[in-house]
Amino acid sequence: METASMPAGAARRRQGLSLADGWPVPDLARQAQDYWIDAGQRWLLFLDTLRRRGNAQAEQAARKAPNVLSFAYELVADGRGFERPVNYGLVRIVPPDGVAVDPGKRPFIVFDPRAGHGPGIGGMKHDSEIGVVLRAGHPCYFVGFLPDPVPGQTVEDVCRAEAVFVETVTALHPQADGKPCLIGNCQAGWQIMMMAATHPEATGPVLLAGAPLSYWAGVHGRNPLRYLGGLLGGTWLTALAGDLGAGIFDGAALVANFERMNPANTLWKKNYTVFSRVDSETERFLEFETWWGSPVLLNAAEMQFIADELFIGNKLSSGGIVFSDGARVDLRAITAPIIVFCSQGDDITPPQQALGWILDLYGTDRELIAGGQTIVYALHQSIGHLGIFVSAKVATKEHDEFARTMDLIDVLPPGLYEAVFTGKSGVADHPELVSGDHLVRFERRRLDDIRALGGNDAADDRRFATLARLSEANLALYRSTLGPLVKGLATPEGAAWLRHLHPYRQRFAAFSDRNPLLAPVAGLAEAVRAHRRPTAPDNPFLAAQEAVSAGIVQTLDTLRDLRDHATETLFLAVYGAPLLQALVGLDPSGTDGAHRPATEPAREAAIAAAVAELRARATRGGPIEAGLRALLYVGLGRPRFGADERGFAMLRRIRRDSVTGRDLSLARFKAMVREQYLLLLLDEERAMAALPTLLGDDAGQRARTLDAIRRVAAASGALPEEAKRRLERVEALFAPAAATPGAPLPIQAETGA
Repeated sequence: METASMPAGAARRRQGLSLADGWPVPDLARQAQDYWIDAGQRWLLFLDTLRRRGNAQAEQAARKAPNVLSFAYELVADGRGFERPVNYGLVRIVPPDGVAVDPGKRPFIVFDPRAGHGPGIGGMKHDSEIGVVLRAGHPCYFVGFLPDPVPGQTVEDVCRAEAVFVETVTALHPQADGKPCLIGNCQAGWQIMMMAATHPEATGPVLLAGAPLSYWAGVHGRNPLRYLGGLLGGTWLTALAGDLGAGIFDGAALVANFERMNPANTLWKKNYTVFSRVDSETERFLEFETWWGSPVLLNAAEMQFIADELFIGNKLSSGGIVFSDGARVDLRAITAPIIVFCSQGDDITPPQQALGWILDLYGTDRELIAGGQTIVYALHQSIGHLGIFVSAKVATKEHDEFARTMDLIDVLPPGLYEAVFTGKSGVADHPELVSGDHLVRFERRRLDDIRALGGNDAADDRRFATLARLSEANLALYRSTLGPLVKGLATPEGAAWLRHLHPYRQRFAAFSDRNPLLAPVAGLAEAVRAHRRPTAPDNPFLAAQEAVSAGIVQTLDTLRDLRDHATETLFLAVYGAPLLQALVGLDPSGTDGAHRPATEPAREAAIAAAVAELRARATRGGPIEAGLRALLYVGLGRPRFGADERGFAMLRRIRRDSVTGRDLSLARFKAMVREQYLLLLLDEERAMAALPTLLGDDAGQRARTLDAIRRVAAASGALPEEAKRRLERVEALFAPAAATPGAPLPIQAETGA
């Protein structure tokens, strides 16, 4: 109305228009003024954000036990008091107000990654791994660490301490039906796998989030981080860094390596995002940088072990790591289910490094099943490395569903499965049986599905094996020549100054109140916030700013791609040279690069004895064993044999109405499922023919068991034709009388419900 009553010229000025040669054009001068006022304010607020980040880093470094947990906690066990002390501790997470945990449910333990950055990432947000565990009603514990290692502690010591932590949590929850579930992020993943392999009786399911276990694996044109050791000539520089640090390795070097992977993000995008959206991004940025910007320390011996045995040696998946007491770290010894969560968008732990260990351990699917291992994997298509255990979207989907279905995972028969998530809104059959926002199915996969992701061929493995041997030679050469001199010159005080002067730390100190040049920034930033004038979103100068930013990112990405291509080309050429391979003792035309674990006669004999004992049990058992065998037989008729949480939820309902099932523990149920499944794999016809013997002569009991089978089978949706045929055969074998309404049903599983 106001514009309509104005003179035409005033109205045009009001709208930002003027006449030039008879045509209306944007008032660029006014828009330029608006943009530069906004940009100047954003720049000052961004500078203040960097100042606050530097102050937060200094405060974090001054704390005795820094972390970024957003949950209250209580100390349960301090590893510094152990026989072999370590700088790790176990705490109990205190549920926030309004959240109740059930002491009858299995506890979860979140293990924090110690890969250079500070502790607390698994619980930095309420929508986190810890948050979803608590919301699912499970007691939750957290294993973190202090910034400084205990003198003399080793990776082996940490593994033993973690075993003590798990045993402590188990003892605190004697009423829980199921051993603790362990969640290991990144470095913590391979750490708890080593612990689980040497203490298989102590652990429940192990969930690995972005954890590398097969360090040579990858695909050409991607995953350049695996070539870094080759460019450095092996791990002698790791030893040099430890000696310069007077026996301490600075975690800032590890974090800097991660940052060099994506220079566009490190040098521009991360800061530009805050600058361009300073009104909304500041707090999120400060929260993350408090964790990311507080590097911790490792003993030089710890880092040397990691570099020699894992990164370069790739000995974890080949059974090549032996502890001081002679215990061999053999991942095949793990008896609990292993859940692997990885992503195609992860450039630090690509799917090949997260899953390739399975192919290292097993040559065939039957070998995996005979070994008794249950492995579940979930493959995200885009999330980055940190997003796997930081992103709220991931926490409220994948981690939430894993927490809700862990009891189901724990009773899956041996084999390889993929977790498939479907939105609850798209579930047509029995959506009321879906516990969360997504339906989870665990579908049977084969080793060929892992191979299809890509990986090394024999020539690639031989290249990495060449590097491993060259690294050993270079390390020995350093230790016998330059090493003693460096150790003699290094002092703790000098090492501390080197760490203080590290560029990674100095960038925080430069933008903080420790820099007197920034003294006016805080007051000016407050004045800007009081008179903030953001420009309009359609301002053309804002669009030009975005275009310039996109150009900078594209340039940095191009330079990164050129660097990575040159790195890979150099690595493949140098370590693929037949002469170098021959010089380090490898046959250039052979299979010396293979890293499968050696066959152990004792292990093979134990498996053979177990198979013989299993065959003898085909006719042993009762109605519960018969019902489980029949259910598995019907399930094998589905194209992708596996498990659906709806069927498991139906078992929970049946259990609540059953007298017999209430006394059946999860551990006993798990053993029965595995036994019945393996009997079917060994000799399906013989196993099915024995069903009437297991059922006995009680017609009512047969009818009740068959009714339970039908209900569980139908809970997962319509049966395919082959499954229908198998169900008809089961019905004939059971020859039931009419089912008795409301009678107890004998086929159950204790689920913690």
